[in-house]
Amino acid sequence: QVQLVESGGGSAQPGGSLRLSCAATGLKSAMVIMRWYRQVPGEVREFVAAARSDNGTLYANSVKGRFTISRDNKKNAVYLEMNSLKPEDTAGYYCEGWAAEREYWGQGTQVTVSS
Repeated sequence: QVQLVESGGGSAQPGGSLRLSCAATGLKSAMVIMRWYRQVPGEVREFVAAARSDNGTLYANSVKGRFTISRDNKKNAVYLEMNSLKPEDTAGYYCEGWAAEREYWGQGTQVTVSS
C-alpha cells in the first residue's frame, strides 16, 4: 500500500520559520506530482504549493516568496520550507500525491503561528 506521512509541524511566532516533510512509502517510482494543502477546521482545503518529479514548482499567491517546496525523488519525499510565517498560516498541512492514476493523502501536521 501507499502511505504519505508528514512531520515537522509545530508552533512558531510571526516572522518565524518551520520546515515540513512528507515521505511516501510503498512506491517503486517517484510520484508524478506532490502537493501541499492546508485546511482550517470548518473551512475548505486550499492549495499551498506543488512540485513535479522534474522539479517544476507552483505556489499559491498567499505563500509565494515566503514558502519553498522541494523534492527528493530518491527518497520519494517532498518538503515545505516556510519562512516569514503569519498567523493566517495557522492550519493543518496535508501532503498529497499521485501514483498509478490514484490520489493519496497524508494524515496532516498542525502548524500554529501566534505570539
